[in-house]
Amino acid sequence: MTDELVLSVRPLAFVWETADPFLFCVHHDDAYPQGNERMGPAASLAGRDLGQDFEGRDGWRMYHGDVVPGFPQHPHRGFETVTIVRRGLIDHSDSLGATARFGGGDTQWLTAGAGIVHSEMFPLVARDAPNPLELFQIWLNLPAADKMVEPHFSMLWRDAVPVHVERDAAGRATSVTVIAGQLGATRAPAPPPHSWAARPDSDVAIWSITMEPGARWTLPPAARGTNRTLYCFGGGELEVAGRKVEPRVGIRLRPDAAAALVNGPQTAELLLLQGRPIGEPVVQHGPFVMNTRAEIQQAFADYQRTRFGGWPWPSDGPAHPREEGRFALHADGRRERAG
Repeated sequence: MTDELVLSVRPLAFVWETADPFLFCVHHDDAYPQGNERMGPAASLAGRDLGQDFEGRDGWRMYHGDVVPGFPQHPHRGFETVTIVRRGLIDHSDSLGATARFGGGDTQWLTAGAGIVHSEMFPLVARDAPNPLELFQIWLNLPAADKMVEPHFSMLWRDAVPVHVERDAAGRATSVTVIAGQLGATRAPAPPPHSWAARPDSDVAIWSITMEPGARWTLPPAARGTNRTLYCFGGGELEVAGRKVEPRVGIRLRPDAAAALVNGPQTAELLLLQGRPIGEPVVQHGPFVMNTRAEIQQAFADYQRTRFGGWPWPSDGPAHPREEGRFALHADGRRERAG
């Protein structure tokens, strides 16, 4: 029975392998130093391939940024991004005129739909202390019927995202942050209206799981036919359905059976991604994900012609003032301020 529950175990690379309806998952974990007056690193950038800095020298990357780390303006069409920030801050700006600063447990859920251009910059606001950044970016596909919906983003502020806590017989806790889906009576905030996760039968779950040393917890079953992957990205040895696994692996699990988890002597950090597959052709080229090659060609043509509404910001990678708090300004003028 154990072997039937664990379908595969694979080591984690920089980009994690995912299964339909997910397209992509990456875990950014950067030990940024103190910030300078422009909210970039107060450290030499000599020897870095600015604009393409993914090497991880000194424990951090500039990515596509040249002053502030991050990802200046770039387009998307045909899918969603779910950005879960565990530590640090992200400054978001987009072609709809919306903008935000979020982090420290917040999640942004962006439906690219028919097309959006956005930037994601990582401002290093602390000048007298390090600026660690840790986040997940997850790409969730859209079905053909929803690939051309109007772009939309939702903010799931940390105080609104529920945490389900269970203790084993010895009192050791397993805490599950329910970003999408439902665990027992704990239900996540509503996803964007056109998300695959908004469909009642999609069985989508995005759970961030922390297990205390020695904790035992049973992952409840999902629906038959769901794709389910458990990523072990922090901690040490873990036993999953009777099988010992090393850290930094992705485990494909049989969905319709419970899986017992037994943690080792270190705190374990896990991410669960699951969902019923969309089951449609996937054609991806860079930031566009459609169903046919012709649709990809049309996406490039539309972007070249319209720039998906244009870029209303004074720079390709805008960052908010250092003292700005967590907030979101939506395209319709609605403003949210995090608690």
